[in-house]
Amino acid sequence: MHAILWPDDYLPGTTENFVSNEVIVDGLSALEVWPWLSEAQRWPDYYENSADIVFHDGEGPALFAGRRFAFSTFGFPVEAQVTEYVEPALGMPGRVAWHGWAGDGEEHLDVHHAWLVEDLSGGRVRILTQEVQKGKPATVLAKTRPNPMLNGHQDWLDGLVGAARRSRQV
Repeated sequence: MHAILWPDDYLPGTTENFVSNEVIVDGLSALEVWPWLSEAQRWPDYYENSADIVFHDGEGPALFAGRRFAFSTFGFPVEAQVTEYVEPALGMPGRVAWHGWAGDGEEHLDVHHAWLVEDLSGGRVRILTQEVQKGKPATVLAKTRPNPMLNGHQDWLDGLVGAARRSRQV
């Protein structure tokens, strides 16, 4: 199985907060899941913690390397830029990652959120999402129980799988 590719400044274990969520499900392919992840304006359809998605260049809804966008999540308005974008292909995982930031001064939050979607043997797909965070809000989030990032990202994964499954039935 493949791993997330991390920029040196955002290596897990070197930041204030890190969360990792993963699902492996049968009956779906990476190509069936990908549109639900790569088109940010679809996120609120299956993940209630995502809202107010805006593309700065007026285009959309697809993400691509370098694309700037904004959205709200976990009570934070986040500015973001896609740093990695590779669609899934035969034998290769799909990858999308963005650098995001919110707040100023003591309330500044700096994040790198990455996704990996890959086909596995036996008609299974693996979806991995990981996020590192820097800043005082990240320190608070890391100590909060239950962990809102861990639980929120699990909701995102579950919603993503559900949306892909429902689209097969149409």
